[in-house]
Amino acid sequence: MKHIFRILTIVVIVAGFFSCHEQYPTYSDNEYVMFADSLSTNIVLENQEYFTVAVAATVARDYDRTFGIEVIDEGSNAIEGYHYRLLSNNVTIPAGKLVGEVRVHGYYENIEATDSLGFGLRLVMPESLKFDVVEKYKNSDRTKVTMAKVCPYSVDNFTGWCMVTSLMLYNYPGTNTSYQRLVKCEKHPTEAETIIIRNFLYDGYDVTLRFNAENPARMLLEMDNDQILSDEASVFGQILGDNHILCGESPYNDSYFNTCQRFATLWLNVYVYDLGDPIGTVGQFYNILEWVSDEEAERLQREGY
Repeated sequence: MKHIFRILTIVVIVAGFFSCHEQYPTYSDNEYVMFADSLSTNIVLENQEYFTVAVAATVARDYDRTFGIEVIDEGSNAIEGYHYRLLSNNVTIPAGKLVGEVRVHGYYENIEATDSLGFGLRLVMPESLKFDVVEKYKNSDRTKVTMAKVCPYSVDNFTGWCMVTSLMLYNYPGTNTSYQRLVKCEKHPTEAETIIIRNFLYDGYDVTLRFNAENPARMLLEMDNDQILSDEASVFGQILGDNHILCGESPYNDSYFNTCQRFATLWLNVYVYDLGDPIGTVGQFYNILEWVSDEEAERLQREGY
């Protein structure tokens, strides 16, 4: 069960018809209450008051409905009172509504950057309200809640030294002797939230990357198209187009960055043109970018990166 709309569709099929009250929408004559998702994925931010876990009903009523919430220890690795706490042991679906919220406070300072934490919740309610008409949804009164920490974003944290591990270099090394490369990143002087990576994959060719942190749960790494990655002769050993290997963000895969661990995954679209006409796509290449300290960079340089 992924979304409430999927659940409501199943309820309609089971009931065999739609019906509606004069004031409130009704999706079945049978009233069921359940968690909207079997897995609730959440982020914990600095100074965040709470995140919410949705509880859904199939019928709207003209009165508030309140149900108990119980923490399930089985399968949990998050510690109640240390990693999180429920702001209330009850959840209320307001009159005329189909959804209520369980509010959970995550203790940002107690969650490590690499932690993957989770705990279970169960609705405490009459058996008659459980949605067990379909066998696979008989546990819809339970959900697994996961939490991950997201640190504050600043483009300055993605400047300095960066270790690049690239499948482009693995397949087309050119004059490189490794598919890993230590490069220097600089904040762009005029473009907001953008960095310049000097000598990104091949010597003499820089690229720019843009950080989009509008949605903390989905921090995107963006890249303008038609950036020159290298010349063809140095990488391919021959010239197929206008002697420019071009790159940009992949049209098929999103790229992301992690603020706590200072790394990014970049899907690179590589292609060749000839006087503005497309010759062909070289491929989609996965890259990992890991920002390191000056001390770590010195060690890597001594090792030949």
